[in-house]
Amino acid sequence: MHSRKPIHTTLARAALTLAVSAILAIPAAVAAPKHDKGNTGKKGGKPSADTGAFTIGLLPDTQGGSTPDGQAHVAMHPMAEVLAHQDEAGVDLVIALGDLTDNGSTIEFMEWRSVADAYADKGIEFLPVMGNHETSYAYTAEWIENMKDFIPADAVHMPGYEWVNYYVIRNNVLVIGLAYYNLPIAFPWIQDVVLENRDQVDHVVVASHDGLIGAKYGQTREQIVDGTKDDDWVYSVQPQIREYFSDHDVIYVQGHEHMYQRSLVSAKTTLTTYPSGHTPQGGNYRMDMYTQIMAGNASYKGYEFRYGERDLVQMIVSQKNATMSGGSSHFDVNSGLLTFDGDRVDYQSWYANHTALGNGPEHAFSADWKLGDRFSRSTNRCETVVYPISVPEGTRPVLVLTPEYKTAECVADDGSRVQLVGGVNRTFNRTDSRTRDMSYTPGLTRAETLNDLVRLAYQWLFQYHQAWSPNLNGPARALPDEGNDELIFPETTMDLKEHVTLSWLPATRDTVSDIVIVSGTQNQTGMYQGDYGEPKDIESDAGLALSNPDGSAKAPVTLPDYASADWDLGTALSDPYAVQLTGGSFKGNTRGLGLALRAGDTWVAATEAGCEVNAAWDESFLVTPPTLPAGCPGYPLVGFDAEHGNRWWIVLQEDAELALARIY
Repeated sequence: MHSRKPIHTTLARAALTLAVSAILAIPAAVAAPKHDKGNTGKKGGKPSADTGAFTIGLLPDTQGGSTPDGQAHVAMHPMAEVLAHQDEAGVDLVIALGDLTDNGSTIEFMEWRSVADAYADKGIEFLPVMGNHETSYAYTAEWIENMKDFIPADAVHMPGYEWVNYYVIRNNVLVIGLAYYNLPIAFPWIQDVVLENRDQVDHVVVASHDGLIGAKYGQTREQIVDGTKDDDWVYSVQPQIREYFSDHDVIYVQGHEHMYQRSLVSAKTTLTTYPSGHTPQGGNYRMDMYTQIMAGNASYKGYEFRYGERDLVQMIVSQKNATMSGGSSHFDVNSGLLTFDGDRVDYQSWYANHTALGNGPEHAFSADWKLGDRFSRSTNRCETVVYPISVPEGTRPVLVLTPEYKTAECVADDGSRVQLVGGVNRTFNRTDSRTRDMSYTPGLTRAETLNDLVRLAYQWLFQYHQAWSPNLNGPARALPDEGNDELIFPETTMDLKEHVTLSWLPATRDTVSDIVIVSGTQNQTGMYQGDYGEPKDIESDAGLALSNPDGSAKAPVTLPDYASADWDLGTALSDPYAVQLTGGSFKGNTRGLGLALRAGDTWVAATEAGCEVNAAWDESFLVTPPTLPAGCPGYPLVGFDAEHGNRWWIVLQEDAELALARIY
């Protein structure tokens, strides 16, 4: 992958590498390649014959600020910890999500490469994309000179934007990299690329530094609501991008925001994005939305949460920020992993706290990685968004605002059927935003009046609150201040949702039925943080004023006794919920057949023979479980419903993979 470098560059890099090794306490020599899998792609970005599991690491912003002499640097300690973590996880490719540098200087590029080169030499590919700190400070020639050794030789470049926007295919994954602010510009090219390659891939990942829907930023806020008059380069395509990404189940990954967030962005609006299921003619269908991941932070700065959830089109399912200010005692460093295997994708986001402020040895730290977010799903799935039980009593359901773990049936290729049949979302996370304002300049901005600005905010960002279209984050998400002739976005408190999926995989030789993955139930534990990431107590601290639809503050929450109230998902339990699985038509008798759970690489009986309840599922079992025979406690509550054929049900407190298997 590496081309021959000029002697002076090589000598300079060698000297810098020795200095970096001393700072980071890493060996200057690199071990034998651990990831050398040969060329993972063919000329022209076509996929290789290898279709095994393929893992992408997400490297967030790595700019490190400036020293007193005015020289900017890369945040080498966090960057080194992320890449070491991803190397240990066996990643094949790392997407560097922009703002690699602070000022785009030669020294910064050399620092960045001195850390990344060691892993590139071991066989890990890198896909760097330009951030605003590259597009604003670095020369194109310097970007190409420093990144051409990382951008894969088989990458296919967008005409007129070579080395800026490009794509590769690895196994069955199409990965498209875009520079800062280039998503609307590149959209026609993205459509052509997907059309050309759609039959060769199961997954589409679009990576850029920023996105349409932000936390602090976002092109919709910056270029539409707060945009320039008649400047339509985002305005004219934003809805089409949301629809297209939803149609193609895109996973959109970005940096820029210096915080971690995973959300669902709707092709329509959140209140008209209905839970999915199965139709006789069309089979399983997905919700009209795509996944957006803000990969977090690997720098020496963190941002507060401005503006909050763009609740007109966005549903936040995971949020964590740390600013080492405003009551927050540290920064976070984040490492994201996307693993693709056939039509399955598994995602994990890891975090570690640190207080490093510079590259000196006194700032070195060893990351204590904790699991902060995750999901597992396949392309053949049904899904729903489960809202927290804090939805005020009397709020109209408007088809989607349910706190219950209940879904329509989702049908496997073998005719098996699965659905969630009970449970309530009592354990959820809460977060605050801060107050912001926005003004306008007639003749210059898109908004000519204060009313124009209010209209744009509710057309593009926030759900206008009415009884039939409630806004759970408050009655006034955008509030005109006529005295100062500006628009106020009041601070508010938001309760996070859960994205729960039921995904099918083909049966294996160890199962009789196809396999269902239940994911998304176990990601929130009762955490509450303020806008700067400062800790709050959801059980004792009320939310901010005006955070309920009726204008009151969200009340403290009494957590169930199983809620861990810990960011670390390694200790998390979900609220009890029930899954019902009905076997399809399969050959042979049902002797020894039972409900099985995947445990690592094996399948185990969900309960012992004789410990299942012989009855149809009843929601009262969640409150008053049936009495089991002696010797059975300790297993999940499992039932067999003989009246409805080969139907089983189980009560769980974790995500799971289930199938019918001969286990008795």
